[in-house]
Amino acid sequence: MLSLPDTLTHAHATACLNTLTTGLRHESAAQVVVDAALLRSFDSSALAVLLEFRRECARAGKQFVVKGLPDRLRELAALYGIEKLLPST
Repeated sequence: MLSLPDTLTHAHATACLNTLTTGLRHESAAQVVVDAALLRSFDSSALAVLLEFRRECARAGKQFVVKGLPDRLRELAALYGIEKLLPST
């Protein structure tokens, strides 16, 4: 399982995506779970990171799932109409 940091804003987005992508290379399971439970401070960049990582998972032939997505981020995803792109466990 891969984890998001406690802060994921525009300033942290590239580094976070790089960390997730590196972690993806070490995932042997068909399903990649991203744990967002620690995420406390974020902006819409967090959604951009998750969507790009979802694309990376698809390119690798793996299923992408988010665990522990904060309610506020889920609401933001719904506002943008992308909540279905962030499947959860």
